[in-house]
Amino acid sequence: MKFLRRRAEEPDHAALAAAFWQRWEELLPVLSSALGEREPRKVEPLLCDTVTALHPDLHFTIERGHESVYALVVSAQGDPALRPYTDAWLAAAPPSSALWEYHDAVPAVPDPTQVTVNLGAHRLALGQVRVSARVDEDAGVVDVEVYHPRLSELDDAAKAAMTFLPLDATLGERLAADRLGRVETAETEPDDSIGLLEFRDLVRELDRMAGG
Repeated sequence: MKFLRRRAEEPDHAALAAAFWQRWEELLPVLSSALGEREPRKVEPLLCDTVTALHPDLHFTIERGHESVYALVVSAQGDPALRPYTDAWLAAAPPSSALWEYHDAVPAVPDPTQVTVNLGAHRLALGQVRVSARVDEDAGVVDVEVYHPRLSELDDAAKAAMTFLPLDATLGERLAADRLGRVETAETEPDDSIGLLEFRDLVRELDRMAGG
């Protein structure tokens, strides 16, 4: 007698996304009130439950928006297995409004060269960051070395943060996950270094050529 193994059913990503947005509409008045009172913790458990219902491994944050007052980011954190969930979620999202915009990954900062970050007692301008980029067109990735003139003042943890933070701010979470290969800290400025905006143009062109 032959037995057939039953295949696991594929999750209905569109239905899960629709359920999320229905719940989001229900939460909006409470969420807007909490944010207006600067008390986002009041609704974090409710929003956490709503995101978990979409998929328990997704992450979410509420950020300042670029075009709207707030941005809701629901992220796969670079996990390709979770992308169908965030793709369906974003496809079903309502249009951006004056109050809310929606992203499926932490977006790039419009101009990272205007950003200053605080690492302990240090204030570091990202405009001083220089990047050496080695493009591997076959693999569709770029290996980078990141330099800042004040790196020698930082401890190892802060150096690591100052290596990755400028890249994430410049590229955004998704593009960084897709197109960055090896990332290293440069103790001295490489001869072929470029600024962050030029680096972003290079990686976006690589992504376009690779069909991203």
